[in-house]
Amino acid sequence: MVAAQSVADSKARKSRSLLGPLWLQILIGIVLGIVLGALFPRFAISLKPLGDAFIVLIRMTLAPIIFATVVVGIARMGDLREVGRVGVKALVYFQIVSTVALIAGLIAVNLLHPGRGMNIDVARLDPSAVSGYTANAQHIGFISFLMGMLPSSVGEPFVTGNILQIILLGVLFGVALAPIRSVAQPLVHLLDLILKVMFGIVRILMYFAPLAALGSMAYTVGQYGLASLRPLILFTAEVWAVAAIFVTVVLGPIARFAGFRLSRLLAYLRDELLITAGTSSSEAVLAPVMLKLEQLGCSEPVVGMVMPAGYTFNADGTSIYLSMGAIFLAQATNIHLGLREQVTIMLVLMLTSKGSAGVAGAGFVTLAATLASMHTIPVAALVLLLGVERLTNVPRAVVNVIGSSVATIVIAKWENAFDSKRADLLFNPGSRHPDSSAETP
Repeated sequence: MVAAQSVADSKARKSRSLLGPLWLQILIGIVLGIVLGALFPRFAISLKPLGDAFIVLIRMTLAPIIFATVVVGIARMGDLREVGRVGVKALVYFQIVSTVALIAGLIAVNLLHPGRGMNIDVARLDPSAVSGYTANAQHIGFISFLMGMLPSSVGEPFVTGNILQIILLGVLFGVALAPIRSVAQPLVHLLDLILKVMFGIVRILMYFAPLAALGSMAYTVGQYGLASLRPLILFTAEVWAVAAIFVTVVLGPIARFAGFRLSRLLAYLRDELLITAGTSSSEAVLAPVMLKLEQLGCSEPVVGMVMPAGYTFNADGTSIYLSMGAIFLAQATNIHLGLREQVTIMLVLMLTSKGSAGVAGAGFVTLAATLASMHTIPVAALVLLLGVERLTNVPRAVVNVIGSSVATIVIAKWENAFDSKRADLLFNPGSRHPDSSAETP
């Protein structure tokens, strides 16, 4: 049995060496997707199911992984005061950093003026193109946000995949389990076993990430083309640039203050970040990023509480896009917004950006909800951003993953729940972690 396992491991290592590391396979998939989209657009558009299928399969694993991680984490913390302390620290951190992201986007769009000179006549725009987003936007508000957290049944969160509801159910389950954890150890072990199995499924699915990246990128370029995006290419480039500056100027110093280098974390998560870029989805890597952060030295309970919550409350990349998108539309339609109006928009975005969690096309829906509530910029103007929605979604998703990862490590360090020696071994390029075989392929 052992010999057979060693032969299997040898074959697996050999196949991985022939194909190259995962990050290289994904990068090749992205490049091939761009080439196919530019040269054979019709064929490229037909490859869209490759990316869609991968996202669907990954989302299939999220509900049980998030639920089991939260429950097991709370059960192993033991002290409910510790659970509350971690939760409060996480929410305060999320609010501060996401607000900084909103301000960064607001400053950038006012300095760069990407919409100036477009002179768009709103009366000629077709509002039906964004009707699906505006319909969802009508359900976003503070009360709707609170009510949306409450599942109508225990099974609803697992069917709909609503992350907020899954977190709430997991927290309630874990808190109820805490007083009887001594006799509930078999249940905790069972959930932990389910968690290991689900992570195993994710590792299997990761083998198909290069194909997903190829299909998604080919569809994007084939569907929208490169020439057709020229009027909005400046805005798209600026969203990318501001996202990169935010990671460097804001998240970089936060990481240094916490005692680690952001560049090493990015190198450590390069596979997951490339998958995010290729599929334009941060959900695609939630499970493998959680696993890698645990292997890096963050305690399982902290990862289980902070990382899923970060996907809901700490969308730094989306915050940058929201503030830039709102002011860009005002500039493009020649609507002057003073400082007071812009600050009001930012305050509304602070609420609506949280209320859109779990909604498909969350960034676009949030923008629609904000415009609808302000009655200053016509909602129909959102049509202008449809063509570049997917392209701007790439930096948004990547920054969201980086921001949540940094937050998890920072809070783990605050709680003295971070193994710095283990992190040093993984961050050192010349070392090999003993558990590296358990990482995503």
